[in-house]
Amino acid sequence: MIKPPKPPSRPDHVSLWRYMKLFRRDILSAQPARLYRAWMAEFRTPFFRSYLINQPDLIKIVLKDRPEDFPKSDRIGEGLRPLLGNSVFLTNGETWRRQRRIIDPAFEGGRLRETFPAMWDASEAAAARLPEGITEIEAQTSHAAADVIFRTLFSIPIEDALAGQVFHEFRAYQRSQPILNLAAFLPMPLWMPRLFRNDTRASAAKIRSLIAQLVDRRAGEIAAGIAPNDLATKIMTTPDPDTGQTFSPEEMVDQVAIFFLAGHETSASALAWALYLMALYPAWQGKVAAEAQALTVCDFSVMAKLPITRDVFRETLRLYPPVPMMVRETSCPEKFRDRWIPKGSQIVISPWHLHRHERLWERPDDFDPGRWQTENGKSCQRDAFIPFSAGARVCTGAGFAMVEGPLILARLLRDVAVEPVSGRDPVPVAHLTVRAKEGIWLKLRKR
Repeated sequence: MIKPPKPPSRPDHVSLWRYMKLFRRDILSAQPARLYRAWMAEFRTPFFRSYLINQPDLIKIVLKDRPEDFPKSDRIGEGLRPLLGNSVFLTNGETWRRQRRIIDPAFEGGRLRETFPAMWDASEAAAARLPEGITEIEAQTSHAAADVIFRTLFSIPIEDALAGQVFHEFRAYQRSQPILNLAAFLPMPLWMPRLFRNDTRASAAKIRSLIAQLVDRRAGEIAAGIAPNDLATKIMTTPDPDTGQTFSPEEMVDQVAIFFLAGHETSASALAWALYLMALYPAWQGKVAAEAQALTVCDFSVMAKLPITRDVFRETLRLYPPVPMMVRETSCPEKFRDRWIPKGSQIVISPWHLHRHERLWERPDDFDPGRWQTENGKSCQRDAFIPFSAGARVCTGAGFAMVEGPLILARLLRDVAVEPVSGRDPVPVAHLTVRAKEGIWLKLRKR
């Protein structure tokens, strides 16, 4: 049986310098194979200790039971701060709580139904753009996911001049930015200059400048009473219930940057891998294409007619979680698996390894959307499936993603059949999200 592509693992023992080089090049192949069966592993450097945990009850403690005791690690923030500033993705404590109090209402209640027409229009536009013949599909899914973000957030299609500029700058940025920079390994005082590539820093600044123009334009529309009732308007006009204050323009730029990163990058990655898996497994592709015949009218109820497509997308998120690793920090000494963990240690939770863990999942490296209807699949979905994190810091847009992904996947496969391209098997690597080293190339033909 064909196995979905998986990066090779490194040898069990390498020098710290070798590990740093491997890690900076690609976080996935820098890890040893034993992490796919270990409950916990320790990694020591001269500067700090890092503990990867795969044991579900320990993950539950960190993400769900006591998240305040395990704040986001600044080591992740070091690499992303030029783009994300002080966004909700990077903050902790009261700053994070205030940001969530303002943001969360925009994603509550019936907002999914309200934004569904924008997602529908983006899926129709994506289907219309698809070329025939051999194409690099990540470019197509990035375009589609960005279109969804702009339509739901700012009520504009990606053809809008500002939206198009943000999209193209972001494509350049995500290829130049590793998931962690040198600060992931070295403790750097505040006064020390950060070691970012010049093109990365410049691209981040350009993106933020463009987003600021979108925010300023919307602020003017709000003041004039002509702003559409979309996510940006909702977030910009929602006061913190505790203080009565709204986001400043600079804070809104921070939040839009993470919405774009979380909503565009992750969706584009998952959609591209889903289409590749459909090319690899034509029987499942046929089932999705058959379900897609239900997509005849823009009505939220059609999502109930796509159960197989939803399981295919969920299986894609298992095998290729867009965010492969999350890093927390211990705020006090902890005892995990009879081992004392010092204060200030890094706790690494890796969806990449958890979702393929050999002691949790049946046939963990196989593509099998049917697994979600089995007892093992249902058990692992509860305890070992966290593509959107979990607990208090679960991704705000998780519900959006599980509508957007299956909808666009089904809509595209309603019109086209996809096939793999011989000799161009994709190799998963981690940039900002799990992407393919040389892109994902597919052959498309109209049905």
